[in-house]
Amino acid sequence: MTPSIRLAAARTLLAGQSGRATLAAELDRARRDFPDERDRGLLMELTAGTLRWRGAVDAVLAPFVSRPFGEIHEAVLTVLRIGTYELRHLTRMPAHAVVNEAVESVRALRQARAAGFVNAILRAVQRKRDVLTLPGRPSTTERKPWITYLSTSLSHPRWLVERYLDRAGTAGAEAWCRYNNAVPMVSVRVTADCSAEDQTTIEAELREAGAVASTVTPGAWRMPAGALATLVEPVRDRLAVQDEGSQLVAQRVGAVAGDRILDLCAAPGGKSAMLARAAGPTGMLVSCDTRPARLAVLKQTLARESVPARVVRIDATQPLPFGAVFDRVLLDAPCSGLGTIGRDPDVKWAREPDALPRFAATERAMLAQAAAAVAPGGRLVYATCSSEPEENADVVNAFLTDLPAFHRESADLETRPDRDGLDAFFAAVLVRRESA
Repeated sequence: MTPSIRLAAARTLLAGQSGRATLAAELDRARRDFPDERDRGLLMELTAGTLRWRGAVDAVLAPFVSRPFGEIHEAVLTVLRIGTYELRHLTRMPAHAVVNEAVESVRALRQARAAGFVNAILRAVQRKRDVLTLPGRPSTTERKPWITYLSTSLSHPRWLVERYLDRAGTAGAEAWCRYNNAVPMVSVRVTADCSAEDQTTIEAELREAGAVASTVTPGAWRMPAGALATLVEPVRDRLAVQDEGSQLVAQRVGAVAGDRILDLCAAPGGKSAMLARAAGPTGMLVSCDTRPARLAVLKQTLARESVPARVVRIDATQPLPFGAVFDRVLLDAPCSGLGTIGRDPDVKWAREPDALPRFAATERAMLAQAAAAVAPGGRLVYATCSSEPEENADVVNAFLTDLPAFHRESADLETRPDRDGLDAFFAAVLVRRESA
């Protein structure tokens, strides 16, 4: 019997919300039950779309629900959100079938008593779909209507919207939210050196598949979602999927032939692969992470790209088992992930502003440990995939105050969706003084 895609979507979202697994890992597991690529695509659309537009979906549901959402069982609310998203955004299945699937899903999730409630709410949403309206784009620069529009119609937490407005203004904040809600492009790079003839062939195949060369990130190509699968296998085998921001961070390390490099928090391994190639056969790379599952992914990536590296399990918040011997140290620190909402839409609902100081405290501890491994004259690159200054410039400024043996080499790298059309990444290059 073919499993229900809507039920699988509900279970995936519930697992992600519970913290039992990351949304990406749970989605990957759920996809295995659906051999048909169309079904896999729908599963992805239902989960990611419901998360992207949860604020707008909740605004649509609210007039038909007589009690606070917090009083509705989590499984029931999740099914209602998926059903409402599908009724308003997708046309693959007739409305009555969407409602019926939702009712069966809530029963399968052991909430049979809520079946009538789910049926009634979704039928009401469908009946009123042509008259339900959300706040339109304000014609004023007044802050309050913009917060309402961005948080409701463009579906972002109010606290995050306020930060976007402070940083980017109304037009920038709107562009930022729209970027986060769009289906992301896929970024790839060629995995190995090749002849000019091979490079020309690969680039021609990429263009044929709809890819364009990035104007921001040297060597990166942007592909529409799903286009990678259309490439012939020999070309696919020469490509690695890696976010442009991640590629830019690796390039900021400035590795050259013969360098001794330490990559802390290295999984999934794309940056390590780039660093190993830059260091060449005369260099040395040590790639680290702390969790066994991430170490396994790291090893797989390095093996797939055929690059040599020593892989070590290390907790980077504790003193490192190295002296000050590395020419280059990269710390791409665990962070809030608020810069990658476009790829991980669950992040915007999982984070609260009071979590940022906790992330920053861990990042400062890691940065202090990483600094001890940098040789005199060596370079320490601190990076995050966060958009928030508490985790970025504030961490670096505090580090430089605490450790005057280091200085900033150049302006920090800060990509931003509204300005650069990229996820928000940050990187600071910190150099240890020769006499330190």
